[in-house]
Amino acid sequence: MSKFCLILISLSCDFAVGGLLNATCGNATELIIAIFALSEHKIALVKYSLLGSILSNLLLVLGTSLFCGGIANLRREQKYDRRQADVNSLLLLLALLCHLLPTLFRHSGALPEHTVVPTIQLSRASSIVMLLAYTAYLVFQLWTHRQLFEAQEESEDGAEDEEEVPVIGFWSGFVWLVGMTIVVALLSEYVVATIEDASNSWGLSVSFLSIILLPIVGNAAEHAGAVIFAFKNKLVPLCVVVAWIMGIHMDLDFNILETTSLALSIIATAFTLQDGTSHYMKGLVLLLCYIVIAACFFVSKTPLQTLGQANIVNSGLQMTTKGFFSA
Repeated sequence: MSKFCLILISLSCDFAVGGLLNATCGNATELIIAIFALSEHKIALVKYSLLGSILSNLLLVLGTSLFCGGIANLRREQKYDRRQADVNSLLLLLALLCHLLPTLFRHSGALPEHTVVPTIQLSRASSIVMLLAYTAYLVFQLWTHRQLFEAQEESEDGAEDEEEVPVIGFWSGFVWLVGMTIVVALLSEYVVATIEDASNSWGLSVSFLSIILLPIVGNAAEHAGAVIFAFKNKLVPLCVVVAWIMGIHMDLDFNILETTSLALSIIATAFTLQDGTSHYMKGLVLLLCYIVIAACFFVSKTPLQTLGQANIVNSGLQMTTKGFFSA
């Protein structure tokens, strides 16, 4: 509902303002859940839920979009501007680099007590780099190269499509958005407080609930109308910086299994988008990749406190390194 209100508000604005609203408010649900989890020092839960949101958008949402579009157009390939996909792929590869290096550094063979603090410092530096890259992406998309992203589709008879008219006005949509955000905040607090109990009572791992089930429910609206590729990896570095401000030591070490899943998903997505065409087979492959990853986390019983070393750090590890990125 909140995302529907955001779409209606965007329709009442010009392209730049609407795009900026979507960029800043489009992930309110995930961000609110992350902040509540951080406030309770459930850093592993934050990592799981954000990783699940990324995997869901890379494979499930995009795969659904390509598959349904391909089924509806069996006789021909769908085409899109590959220049947009190239920019998104570059940003995803940068994000992968920033995620991969802290994980490799953390598991480089040195003693854990010698790598925990540097891993946090590297994660914070990488997060700032990713946020700068995302800011540059917004400038690129909304101002300097907005012609690449503005809808320029024409109907088959050559006439331009009619402009979509918002169902409600700007202020009505804004009031609804604020109201739904408050509801989401209340529900998010409940989800964070009860997810471990739900894991025990249902016999499912917290990793499966957080990485697979929560993103599916949280992104249900996008799954129902999966028509665009959404770059959501900005939330992970943002949460690292927010945790830093809150005095919580969160890093980008997602462990080997989680980081490998992210890396393979990004590679599969980049290959899928590289030629500027789509058909149902591409969507099917992405969906099958998501099913395999879901099965992996379904059988995985990784304890919640072992994802990275953030909880170890927050449970009393003494930090000695000083400087701008000091923990």
